[in-house]
Amino acid sequence: MTDELEARCARAVHVITPEGDVLSGGRASLYVLERVGWRRFAVACSRPPLVWLVEAAYWLVARNRGLLSRLAG
Repeated sequence: MTDELEARCARAVHVITPEGDVLSGGRASLYVLERVGWRRFAVACSRPPLVWLVEAAYWLVARNRGLLSRLAG
């Protein structure tokens, strides 16, 4: 793992697909959802403008995970 990738992984989840593509953030989350059985939902949310909303939601949650953890108990 390169230093750059390590720094990026500290900010967002990353997935490396079997094809070698590196996905991060909301797109990585959608990829995982597709693989665990939520294919229709993931495919629908992977298209603009929904993918932009997924990325924005991921960004908000990732930046505020400490607060969200305290609120969730």
